[in-house]
Amino acid sequence: MVRDTHQDLPAAIAAWAWFLKCCFRDRLSPDRFAALVPVHFTNHRYPLPPVFAADALLRPTEDGNSRHDPLALAYLTHLLEQQRVDTASVLRALLKYSTIHVRVQGIRGTAALAGHGANKEGDATSHGDGTQKKRQILRWKNSYHEERLVLSRLARAVKEGTAIKRCRSVVEVAKVLARWMPLLAEAADDFSRDPWGTLNGPQGRATYRTLQGLRVNDETERSRKAFIVFLAAFSDNTLVRHTLRRRLCRGTCKLLSDALRRFMPWVMQVSPDLATRLDLFRTETLCKHLPTDKKEADEALTYMDGLINLDNAPVPDVPVVNSRAGLYIYLSAALVGRPMIDDSALFAYLHNRYQGDLQSTAVQLILASFDLLANAVFRNEGPKTGHLLKSFVVNKVPLILVSLVSMSSMYPFNAEMCITEALRQVDTNVFPTLSGMFEMSNTNSSFHDSVRQDFCFACQLHGLLSPAATESLLGDITYQSLPDEGRYVKETLVQSCLQDVDRTLKLIGELDNMNGNVGAAAQAIIEVIGSLCRNRETMTLKHLCSQLAAKPLSLDVLLLFDRPQKILHPLCELLDNWAGYEEDQGEYQPVYEEFGSILLLLLAFAYRYSLSPAALGIRSPDSFIGKLLSGGSLYRPLEELNEQEKSHLNGWIHGLFDPEAGGLGDDLMASCPPQDFYLLMPTLFHQIAMGLSAGHLTDDMLKGGLEYLVGVLLLPSLVPALLYLSNQLWVSGPQIQPAIIKILQVIVRPSSISGEASNMLSSVLNIVAKPLEHDLRSYQRQDPKCQEVEPLLRAIKENLELSRRTGGADHTELESWCGTYLNNGINGAAAHSGLPAAVRHTVQSLVQWAQHPPLNGMPATYTHRQTLAAVKMLGAKRVLSVLLDELKSLTDTPQAGTAYDVVTTLICAPDVTNDTSLASSSSSSSSPLSHSASSHSPTANRTAAAAAAAGSSSPPGSAATDGRLSLRQALKAEADYWKRIRKTDAALSDAVVRLHRRVEAQTAPPPPAPSAEDEAAAVAAATAAMLSSTQPHHELGGLGVGSDAAALEDALAAAAAAGVHDGMCSIFPGLKSAVTTRRG
Repeated sequence: MVRDTHQDLPAAIAAWAWFLKCCFRDRLSPDRFAALVPVHFTNHRYPLPPVFAADALLRPTEDGNSRHDPLALAYLTHLLEQQRVDTASVLRALLKYSTIHVRVQGIRGTAALAGHGANKEGDATSHGDGTQKKRQILRWKNSYHEERLVLSRLARAVKEGTAIKRCRSVVEVAKVLARWMPLLAEAADDFSRDPWGTLNGPQGRATYRTLQGLRVNDETERSRKAFIVFLAAFSDNTLVRHTLRRRLCRGTCKLLSDALRRFMPWVMQVSPDLATRLDLFRTETLCKHLPTDKKEADEALTYMDGLINLDNAPVPDVPVVNSRAGLYIYLSAALVGRPMIDDSALFAYLHNRYQGDLQSTAVQLILASFDLLANAVFRNEGPKTGHLLKSFVVNKVPLILVSLVSMSSMYPFNAEMCITEALRQVDTNVFPTLSGMFEMSNTNSSFHDSVRQDFCFACQLHGLLSPAATESLLGDITYQSLPDEGRYVKETLVQSCLQDVDRTLKLIGELDNMNGNVGAAAQAIIEVIGSLCRNRETMTLKHLCSQLAAKPLSLDVLLLFDRPQKILHPLCELLDNWAGYEEDQGEYQPVYEEFGSILLLLLAFAYRYSLSPAALGIRSPDSFIGKLLSGGSLYRPLEELNEQEKSHLNGWIHGLFDPEAGGLGDDLMASCPPQDFYLLMPTLFHQIAMGLSAGHLTDDMLKGGLEYLVGVLLLPSLVPALLYLSNQLWVSGPQIQPAIIKILQVIVRPSSISGEASNMLSSVLNIVAKPLEHDLRSYQRQDPKCQEVEPLLRAIKENLELSRRTGGADHTELESWCGTYLNNGINGAAAHSGLPAAVRHTVQSLVQWAQHPPLNGMPATYTHRQTLAAVKMLGAKRVLSVLLDELKSLTDTPQAGTAYDVVTTLICAPDVTNDTSLASSSSSSSSPLSHSASSHSPTANRTAAAAAAAGSSSPPGSAATDGRLSLRQALKAEADYWKRIRKTDAALSDAVVRLHRRVEAQTAPPPPAPSAEDEAAAVAAATAAMLSSTQPHHELGGLGVGSDAAALEDALAAAAAAGVHDGMCSIFPGLKSAVTTRRG
């Protein structure tokens, strides 16, 4: 009997579709599904091709097209194991119904799709009467997450050699990949042009309205990254390479090669290493059988191009200018979020920028510091932001100047003359003199009014200014004086603090001072904390940590003088290895209290500055701190808990809410270490929310139970709890949300609380206020009639300004930048709108101000948050294109040198969102201003300086730790193709080469220190030159350098006390012998 395949195939497809529908309807378990599949195919003897089996499983339906059913992915795993579907069929089905089509079609324009809906595409279908009718292809509304999972699993299978076993499968997969790449590339291109999705109709505009901070991500990025991983695994497969090298596959290779060439820039953004491997695969495998004449022409062109490189390319010169805007931008970037004033990196940058001209270095550093604070005043950023900037000016800059004074034997330098010259250019309206403060225009006192005199007295404290010079700079009226205790020395402070804990508590209070002594106080506090951690003096440490956690602004000041690893690594070690809990403690409540107070300080640092476990030097997967920071706000289902964790959870629930259990006793805390308790908090509060929503907990029971957690004993545990509740308020449904609001009311606005607990609760709210406020407002938009949200928002209002300092832009800033429109067609410049226009306008204003800086005038308004937001939202390539476009338009103008200085600094500036130096070091690095000269060798400091300047082989602003392309990486990629750019745009090619050279020069690591013989020869030559000079004084930078021996000796003594001498030797070779000779 001859089988009618035309009838059997539709019947088989229909039967398979009905089978799947029944499985989804009955929620059949994956194991049961795997057992029934062979039975189904046995009953329906016609073999169903894999393409139809995969299509039926992965396509959406009219009544369920939001996201894939979780069972579908589980079923897919079994179908792959049983070889009912294959890799090519799965990729084809994913591509056919992917949400990416929706994004691309919306950007292309909806005219061609009018009347067909937002997520459907027409597909021609023939009918018996010869007519064609559009068949609607229903797309998933959001398939990115599932695509990422499936592509990742397929990539793993390809790498293991189980997914592709035949040559025919290789060809089929290659053809599907060639269709994937153009779609992903077009979607990425569209996102860079329209990141808000506003061209996608009401849904895109709604997305724009809900943007907060920098939470603007390309949804297609999930699929794109997973696809790139699969593509790399495919290219590395031995069978794939063997098959595609055959001449019969030439057409497939051409198809895949063309698609890969267009897709390569987006691979470069994800991973330059993968891009290199894929390009090698394209050239060696896919292009092996391309036409011979084209191949030979490419080889000849490559040979000719190899004769000229970036170093010897002829480019018209543009004068090098160290403008006032350059260091202003650099310091703004270093202080926009977590303070990134690493001394070694800063000195290396200053040396590269000013090439040993200490006079210009000092003057420009002082000017840039005051400009930065004046900009904060002009932008109304408030005293909380201004506190860090003011402390930098008064407490940090004098120490940097002291280190420069210690070099005056090698380089001519007079600190007093430099300070006088710089303050002459500082705006007296913003920073008045002492006499000017009594004028009518300055009657309203502000945090910035006293900066000039505070800075002068701090400089006098460190021997940089004489009393007469201070009086001359400030006027006749001088009511301020030097601190009664004199200049602090770190070693002396550490000894006194270790003997008297009250002295340490007093020093913490002095971190708010503006007298020049804060640097030594901060370093002493950090040393004391490290010593207490090593000695496990947890009772003393508890008081210090509690006081510091309550003062987020003091955390900023601490980081002005040392890296976060130096402060936090000892705390991590202590908390991860909390000793003695296995022994009989007698009382366990003090243990919980000490543990919680210490942990609260660490959480305050980690969340305020968005520090990852890697940034804290945590490498072990078993680290408690690592688990808490990476997943401590996520609850775990009960089936994932082991028996001990279930027992702990049951004990805490009964202890909190069961009156008959007797409350929280020592037995419960003895059985549950504090690490386990803190990791259980999200799961515990999930059970509380579920119990409250189901009516198992009454409001009175809830208040009674949570009273235990709002006490000093357990209050720090509310950090992971509140973060969990905040997340759930965003993602959960209306059944759980009212219960979460009730819980938040009890915690955030407790009816009764002690004074000590109230202070600690304020510290907790400082940590969680920002995400909590965001999620509360999101819930408020969902339920505008809810009256319970507004009191909660008022309760955390005071904590918002202290919650985060990460460099992220506020939504109001984003809206103002994205509403900018700039039409500048002059000199061939393109018109821009939105965020690109805002970036270009900022560059223009900085260039104009730096070209003609007004005497006693305000600086150009600038915040580095704009640059960080632009790179994150538009991508580094798009931002670099805007910067290069501006450079092109100014190349032949007098502003060219200044423009290159501004753009170069924007690229070289530290990036607080991608600080590779944190992840590269597991413990504290030595810092010139943080340690004494006797405790670190010049070699160690030199190594630290080189690592900081080079970003551990990735300089600041270079490789992005989260996979994003940095501005410097984007420039390097452009520079690699400068010859190709020159063929179409010579001016752009020149700009790329010129900018790349300047960026590399400013980010170069410091040179290695010379040998002792070289140092002696350099000193002898310098001495001979000074003795043979006919001039009594050197003249440099327009400033006369006198021979004030007393001031010089004071400065040298201050430098030695601050411990900066050996650190500076690592940056400026030959300094050590010179200073030693001078001291002798």
